[in-house]
Amino acid sequence: MINNDLAGISISRLHEMDDFLNKTYIESKKLAGLMTTVYRKGELVHSSPMGFKDRDHNTDLDKDAIFRIYSMTKPITSIALMMLYEKGLFQLDDPVYKYIPEFKSLEVYVSGKDPDFITKPVDRPMNIHDLLTHQSGFTYDFMQTTEIDFAYEKRKIMRNKNKSLEHFVKELSDLPLQFSPGSRWNYSVSVDVCGYLIQVLSGYSLDDFFKKYIFDPLGMKDTDFYVPSEKIGRLASNYLYTGSDIPSLITSKEEGDIAQKPKLLSGGGGLMSTTDDYLQFCKMILNNGNLEGHQFVSRKTIGLMTSNHLAGGSDLSQMAFSRWSESKFDGTGFGLGFSVITDPVRARTLSSKGEIAWGGLASTAFWIDPLEDLIVIFMTQLIPSTTYDIRRQLRSFVYGAILD
Repeated sequence: MINNDLAGISISRLHEMDDFLNKTYIESKKLAGLMTTVYRKGELVHSSPMGFKDRDHNTDLDKDAIFRIYSMTKPITSIALMMLYEKGLFQLDDPVYKYIPEFKSLEVYVSGKDPDFITKPVDRPMNIHDLLTHQSGFTYDFMQTTEIDFAYEKRKIMRNKNKSLEHFVKELSDLPLQFSPGSRWNYSVSVDVCGYLIQVLSGYSLDDFFKKYIFDPLGMKDTDFYVPSEKIGRLASNYLYTGSDIPSLITSKEEGDIAQKPKLLSGGGGLMSTTDDYLQFCKMILNNGNLEGHQFVSRKTIGLMTSNHLAGGSDLSQMAFSRWSESKFDGTGFGLGFSVITDPVRARTLSSKGEIAWGGLASTAFWIDPLEDLIVIFMTQLIPSTTYDIRRQLRSFVYGAILD
């Protein structure tokens, strides 16, 4: 029998959270299934799957379910790149063209439509710091706002899984930037470029580097860019919000063959993982780059990565070029791979200064609060992640359950 108080958290309060999530999202069929995990002070306080792995087949969601974590891949890629930084293989202010020569001729958009763009020179070359902080000038096609966004969509940037990372960066080099590097913040394919840099710098393919230096040492046995056929039965189905409370199933034909390793290894959004695996990664971050005696990166590197790197201590609301992020904008800065809470009052949500977080396209999310010695991971499969305000609701319950 679990005590009502574990690691300074009220278990009964977390059961209230489960009741709320079940009634609001599972019984209403807004979500097929979900799983919430709370870890504090070295204790797994709460791990609660509910609903279905596949609603059409009435298969229950189990604790070992595999999820598409999409952009929760980005922190892993960022850590991997910083492991190479600690080996002296690059500096954060190195121009990216030093390693990707095609980027030397990048220019900034002024006017026009693809392919007849009018451009101007960049104020300064893009550096690796710009990539890690999303200040590169790149974008995503789903922004659907600017001519550069539309050009990404037209040219299927990052959409063709049969093209290599090398081909991706060459395609990217043919398009203008949204803005001069370092001048604004814009969510983008920057971390996919970081994935390519890992290959260039290390000599490993991205998946092999992840496996050898991160996944195997952390025991992340179910995390990869595809789901092997023997594990495919554990994969949660993916759903799309279409305006109705009951989302539509995304078919395997629409999604592609997840049981086959793609040629395009997306360091920005390509991984599948489980809650247990991702918790191992988060525990390593919370423990300053070390887990169970294995040092992945140093305490100083974690400190650098989890600091706000936006100019002058700005937050996203002041620096953002577009209004898309896996985090709120007010009171939130950005580090090297994570959002960083700079002001909980401006963020208008229960949190702590210095908390880091990110999420994924299918509504997955995590946050790490060093001040409270806390990790929270939320898994589900609903695109897009902006459909419901679950992340702030989770914060209300989890922080409301803290007793000490």
